Amino acid sequence: MKKRKKSFPGKGKWDKAPHYEEAAVKAKKHLGQHFLTDETIAEKIAGTLSFSGYSKVLEIGPGMGVLTKYLLKKDAEIHVIEIDTESVAYLNNKYAELQGRIHEQDFLKYDISEIFGADQYAVTGNFPYNISSQIVFKVLENRHLVPEFSGMFQKEVARRICEKAGSKTYGILSVLTQAFYEAEYLFTVPPSVFNPPPKVDSGVLRLKRRENLSLACNERLFFRVVKTAFGQRRKTLRNSLKSFSLPDNVREDAIFGQRPEQLSTEAFIDLTVKIQPYAIPDQR
Repeated sequence: MKKRKKSFPGKGKWDKAPHYEEAAVKAKKHLGQHFLTDETIAEKIAGTLSFSGYSKVLEIGPGMGVLTKYLLKKDAEIHVIEIDTESVAYLNNKYAELQGRIHEQDFLKYDISEIFGADQYAVTGNFPYNISSQIVFKVLENRHLVPEFSGMFQKEVARRICEKAGSKTYGILSVLTQAFYEAEYLFTVPPSVFNPPPKVDSGVLRLKRRENLSLACNERLFFRVVKTAFGQRRKTLRNSLKSFSLPDNVREDAIFGQRPEQLSTEAFIDLTVKIQPYAIPDQR
């Protein structure tokens, strides 16, 4: 078997690498399943977690466990959450060490405290493209319990999460995620290492929670300001934030002459502070 060239973070093509066993579970289109078959990449994704400050990990959508296999080698308590009944049966048969830690649930609808209580835990996985943004938003809702988050997304989404102000791809996901986490794009993965192969490249990222989880503004209002601003991203903030009915003297501030992609996360916090005294209760 040929050895693949080292490429982490990778810029070139992946050569032939050790692959997981042939599919025993059929990938289901409605679940957005694309099973990773390259064990070398799976091992690298498992290696993106530091296991610092926590001892428990939740893997979302393990499929046939190619990533799970390497997570289980870590000194941590590994849990997996999977909605596909066929995958759950396969995992129960394949990984005896996961007994009692395979949760047949929809991550987006499930209360994770049922698994971990108030304990800190990391989140990782090869995420279905069709719900990856929703997964990020749920992690943000539980950020006080999730110090680290890594995994594989559609490349475009992974880049957007990690993007900085000034880029056309910088948006809601970028600002809200980076308000609470340090975001790092790690490497790109080609379609050829999946079964079935997706039509686009994938990207692996890592998020590490910031030490200070409290924003210097009303957090609910901050989320509303960011989402409203990017709802009309081509307009200046003076126009896109009209629904807040701000006094003219506030709207004359120079920041309102900018477009949302020009504002860093810190600038959005400052913007929210300016708006906060005038926001009606149901806007907060």
